[in-house]
Amino acid sequence: MFSLNSSHRYFLYQGHCDMRKSFDGLCGLVSSELKREVSSGEVFVFLNRGRTHIKLLHWEHGGFVLYYKRLEQGTFPTPKKEQLSWADLVLMIEGGYSGAC
Repeated sequence: MFSLNSSHRYFLYQGHCDMRKSFDGLCGLVSSELKREVSSGEVFVFLNRGRTHIKLLHWEHGGFVLYYKRLEQGTFPTPKKEQLSWADLVLMIEGGYSGAC
């Protein structure tokens, strides 16, 4: 069940992420690069170099959840800010984000 909504805080990793990374590797990026607590309930967003893959890492009660989407055409836009709103994230995933924030 998709349990993300506007009550969460979303943080975009500004570098390019190796999409072979899973829970532990992404947790390492959150701790070392974003300087955030991975079990805080915040959602962390990662894009690959080509911006064709996106992963969202989220701690829920009892464990981590990893959402992963791969585009068959086009690319995900790259917002220039680290913290995203729910609306930013939805538009980004659905292809409507202009990046003008």
